[in-house]
Amino acid sequence: MRRRAAVLLVLLLVLLPVLTARAQESPPAETNPAPAPVQTPAPAPAPAPPEAPAAPAPPPPPAWLPRAAAALTLLDKINAVPRTVTVKVGQSMTFGALTIAVKACDVRPPDRAQDATAFLDIADSHAGMPGFRGWIFQNEPAADMFQDPVYDVRLAGCAG
Repeated sequence: MRRRAAVLLVLLLVLLPVLTARAQESPPAETNPAPAPVQTPAPAPAPAPPEAPAAPAPPPPPAWLPRAAAALTLLDKINAVPRTVTVKVGQSMTFGALTIAVKACDVRPPDRAQDATAFLDIADSHAGMPGFRGWIFQNEPAADMFQDPVYDVRLAGCAG
């Protein structure tokens, strides 16, 4: 029992100066705090004066560069004979039962991966055969939807 009392006395003597110093540093706690003042909402800030319009951003570099003609690889699947032809943009040509009109042919700029695309309008004179109107790509020939059991049309590139 004496030992406990001695330990408590030593702790009290050690901690008393520390507690007293802290009590002097902190302000006394109010026993009855005053009510918080009522705050009125601040008036809305006046709208900022309009700034001078910024100069428009420069246009992005073109994703595709137009060319004058399309080089097409045509295949008659029955005879297995491929043929490469060049058709100028705005002109059409006939291959078997197909009439192929080239509406546009574009290539990628030199700073991008090499590729070419052409907008073709293909009509088949056989009854019931669907035509095709759309873009075909040189590097993605399977992306076009031209489906024909006799003929195959691929873009070999653009010229001019």
